[in-house]
Amino acid sequence: MAFYEVVFIIRPDVSTQQAEAVTGKLTDVAVAKGGKVIKSEQWGLRTLAYRIKKHRKGYYVFLGLSGSGEMVAELERQVTISDDIIRHLVVRVDEMTKEPTVQMQYKARADRPGRPMAGRIDEGFETETV
Repeated sequence: MAFYEVVFIIRPDVSTQQAEAVTGKLTDVAVAKGGKVIKSEQWGLRTLAYRIKKHRKGYYVFLGLSGSGEMVAELERQVTISDDIIRHLVVRVDEMTKEPTVQMQYKARADRPGRPMAGRIDEGFETETV
């Protein structure tokens, strides 16, 4: 069995429950075709780099799957049929871990109080007060 990472963007005007329903439907399709869901992450509503079908934001979802090419073909067919999904990407990877993705690690780190956010320009520099 091969490992696949699936990321899809759902329209921003759907509710969180509808986004979870779309994710559940796709995981059910993967399981029905003999696949296995290793991890599933809701990355939340994010700003897009450019407009997609007149939307400036999208609700990102990540799925880590193991399965066959037949499962991926059916999954992509279901994604293209869905009106709620505006973009998707399926990538085959060599291995899959149960650790959170980089996006979830950054989100958890930014939520901790008293810690500077990673990637700030002024990080590591001291400021002078006059």
